[in-house]
Amino acid sequence: MTEAIDVEFDDEGVTRVADVPGGVLVGHDGSDCAQEALQWAARLAARAGYPLHVLRAWKITTAPRPATWAPGYIPPFEDFEKAVRADLEADVSAAALDPSLSVTCHVTHGTAVRGLIESAARADLLVVGARGRGGFTELVLGSVSDQCVRHAPCPVTVVRSGTGAAHAGA
Repeated sequence: MTEAIDVEFDDEGVTRVADVPGGVLVGHDGSDCAQEALQWAARLAARAGYPLHVLRAWKITTAPRPATWAPGYIPPFEDFEKAVRADLEADVSAAALDPSLSVTCHVTHGTAVRGLIESAARADLLVVGARGRGGFTELVLGSVSDQCVRHAPCPVTVVRSGTGAAHAGA
Protein backbone atom coordinates (compact mmCIF):
# COMPACT_ATOMS: atom_id res chain seq x y z
CA MET A 1 0.00 0.00 0.00
CA THR A 2 2.77 2.48 0.80
CA GLU A 3 6.24 3.07 -0.52
CA ALA A 4 9.04 5.26 0.76
CA ILE A 5 10.61 7.83 -1.57
CA ASP A 6 12.45 10.42 0.48
CA VAL A 7 15.28 12.73 -0.52
CA GLU A 8 17.52 15.42 0.95
CA PHE A 9 19.10 14.29 4.16
CA ASP A 10 20.30 16.35 7.11
CA ASP A 11 23.55 16.06 9.08
CA GLU A 12 22.21 13.11 11.10
CA GLY A 13 21.54 11.10 7.93
CA VAL A 14 17.74 11.28 8.19
CA THR A 15 15.29 12.74 5.69
CA ARG A 16 14.77 16.51 5.82
CA VAL A 17 12.63 17.06 2.69
CA ALA A 18 10.37 14.50 1.02
CA ASP A 19 10.19 14.01 -2.75
CA VAL A 20 6.58 14.70 -3.69
CA PRO A 21 6.45 14.76 -7.52
CA GLY A 22 2.86 15.97 -7.84
CA GLY A 23 -0.42 14.84 -6.39
CA VAL A 24 -1.99 15.57 -3.00
CA LEU A 25 0.30 16.01 0.02
CA VAL A 26 -1.37 15.76 3.43
CA GLY A 27 0.28 16.48 6.76
CA HIS A 28 -0.34 13.96 9.53
CA ASP A 29 0.73 14.38 13.15
CA GLY A 30 -1.15 11.43 14.59
CA SER A 31 -4.10 13.50 15.85
CA ASP A 32 -7.78 12.83 15.17
CA CYS A 33 -7.92 16.01 13.08
CA ALA A 34 -5.02 14.79 10.96
CA GLN A 35 -6.86 11.50 10.43
CA GLU A 36 -9.89 13.44 9.18
CA ALA A 37 -7.67 15.51 6.86
CA LEU A 38 -6.11 12.28 5.57
CA GLN A 39 -9.50 10.81 4.73
CA TRP A 40 -10.63 14.04 3.03
CA ALA A 41 -7.41 14.23 0.99
CA ALA A 42 -7.68 10.55 0.04
CA ARG A 43 -11.22 10.98 -1.32
CA LEU A 44 -10.13 14.00 -3.36
CA ALA A 45 -6.99 12.27 -4.68
CA ALA A 46 -9.00 9.20 -5.70
CA ARG A 47 -11.58 11.27 -7.56
CA ALA A 48 -8.93 13.41 -9.29
CA GLY A 49 -6.71 10.45 -10.16
CA TYR A 50 -3.80 11.90 -8.15
CA PRO A 51 -1.37 9.99 -5.96
CA LEU A 52 -1.62 10.68 -2.23
CA HIS A 53 1.46 11.57 -0.19
CA VAL A 54 1.23 11.52 3.61
CA LEU A 55 3.93 13.35 5.56
CA ARG A 56 4.83 13.32 9.23
CA ALA A 57 7.49 15.72 10.46
CA TRP A 58 9.33 14.79 13.63
CA LYS A 59 11.94 15.91 16.10
CA ILE A 60 13.73 13.81 18.68
CA THR A 61 11.34 15.18 21.33
CA THR A 62 8.24 14.09 19.38
CA ALA A 63 9.42 10.75 18.00
CA PRO A 64 8.22 7.50 19.53
CA ARG A 65 10.80 5.44 21.36
CA PRO A 66 12.45 3.05 18.89
CA ALA A 67 12.66 -0.68 19.57
CA THR A 68 16.45 -0.35 19.98
CA TRP A 69 16.10 2.04 22.92
CA ALA A 70 17.46 0.79 26.24
CA PRO A 71 18.35 2.50 29.53
CA GLY A 72 21.72 4.19 29.12
CA TYR A 73 21.68 3.85 25.32
CA ILE A 74 20.46 6.45 22.84
CA PRO A 75 19.73 4.84 19.46
CA PRO A 76 20.86 6.44 16.20
CA PHE A 77 18.56 8.97 14.52
CA GLU A 78 17.76 6.42 11.81
CA ASP A 79 16.08 4.23 14.44
CA PHE A 80 13.86 7.14 15.53
CA GLU A 81 13.01 7.81 11.88
CA LYS A 82 11.97 4.16 11.44
CA ALA A 83 9.76 4.37 14.54
CA VAL A 84 8.06 7.53 13.23
CA ARG A 85 7.48 5.87 9.85
CA ALA A 86 5.97 2.79 11.53
CA ASP A 87 3.55 5.00 13.51
CA LEU A 88 2.57 6.93 10.38
CA GLU A 89 2.03 3.76 8.37
CA ALA A 90 -0.18 2.39 11.18
CA ASP A 91 -2.29 5.57 11.11
CA VAL A 92 -2.62 5.38 7.32
CA SER A 93 -3.57 1.73 7.53
CA ALA A 94 -6.19 2.51 10.21
CA ALA A 95 -7.81 5.04 7.86
CA ALA A 96 -8.92 2.17 5.59
CA LEU A 97 -8.33 4.14 2.40
CA ASP A 98 -9.38 2.99 -1.05
CA PRO A 99 -6.93 0.16 -1.88
CA SER A 100 -6.68 1.34 -5.50
CA LEU A 101 -5.28 4.72 -4.36
CA SER A 102 -1.52 5.19 -4.69
CA VAL A 103 -0.33 6.18 -1.19
CA THR A 104 3.23 7.07 -0.24
CA CYS A 105 4.31 7.77 3.34
CA HIS A 106 7.10 10.26 4.06
CA VAL A 107 8.79 11.28 7.29
CA THR A 108 10.93 14.40 7.61
CA HIS A 109 13.20 15.47 10.44
CA GLY A 110 12.49 19.01 11.56
CA THR A 111 9.50 21.22 12.16
CA ALA A 112 6.15 20.41 10.62
CA VAL A 113 5.96 23.78 8.87
CA ARG A 114 9.34 23.42 7.20
CA GLY A 115 8.76 19.77 6.26
CA LEU A 116 5.38 20.47 4.69
CA ILE A 117 6.27 23.67 2.86
CA GLU A 118 9.57 22.44 1.45
CA SER A 119 8.14 19.05 0.50
CA ALA A 120 5.16 20.69 -1.26
CA ALA A 121 7.38 22.33 -3.89
CA ARG A 122 6.01 20.07 -6.68
CA ALA A 123 2.70 19.01 -5.08
CA ASP A 124 -0.59 19.94 -6.73
CA LEU A 125 -2.32 20.49 -3.37
CA LEU A 126 -1.33 20.55 0.30
CA VAL A 127 -3.93 19.45 2.85
CA VAL A 128 -3.59 20.08 6.59
CA GLY A 129 -5.87 19.79 9.57
CA ALA A 130 -6.87 22.90 11.52
CA ARG A 131 -6.18 21.45 14.93
CA GLY A 132 -3.35 19.06 15.68
CA ARG A 133 -1.08 18.35 18.59
CA GLY A 134 0.06 21.91 19.13
CA GLY A 135 -0.08 23.71 22.42
CA PHE A 136 0.63 27.13 23.84
CA THR A 137 3.83 27.45 21.78
CA GLU A 138 1.88 27.23 18.54
CA LEU A 139 -0.52 29.93 19.72
CA VAL A 140 2.42 32.26 20.20
CA LEU A 141 4.35 31.33 17.03
CA GLY A 142 1.46 30.68 14.65
CA SER A 143 -0.12 27.36 13.82
CA VAL A 144 1.13 24.95 11.19
CA SER A 145 -2.02 25.37 9.10
CA ASP A 146 -1.72 29.16 9.21
CA GLN A 147 1.93 29.08 8.15
CA CYS A 148 1.17 26.61 5.35
CA VAL A 149 -1.63 28.81 4.00
CA ARG A 150 0.69 31.81 4.02
CA HIS A 151 3.88 30.22 2.66
CA ALA A 152 3.18 26.99 0.76
CA PRO A 153 4.26 26.92 -2.90
CA CYS A 154 0.95 25.30 -3.95
CA PRO A 155 -2.76 25.62 -3.11
CA VAL A 156 -3.65 24.63 0.47
CA THR A 157 -6.85 23.17 1.92
CA VAL A 158 -7.39 23.31 5.68
CA VAL A 159 -9.76 20.63 6.97
CA ARG A 160 -11.47 21.75 10.16
CA SER A 161 -12.26 19.00 12.63
CA GLY A 162 -15.79 18.61 13.94
CA THR A 163 -17.48 20.74 11.27
CA GLY A 164 -18.77 17.86 9.20
CA ALA A 165 -16.67 19.08 6.25
CA ALA A 166 -14.18 16.29 6.88
CA HIS A 167 -16.94 13.74 6.42
CA ALA A 168 -18.77 15.41 3.55
CA GLY A 169 -17.82 14.73 -0.05
CA ALA A 170 -14.49 16.32 -0.85
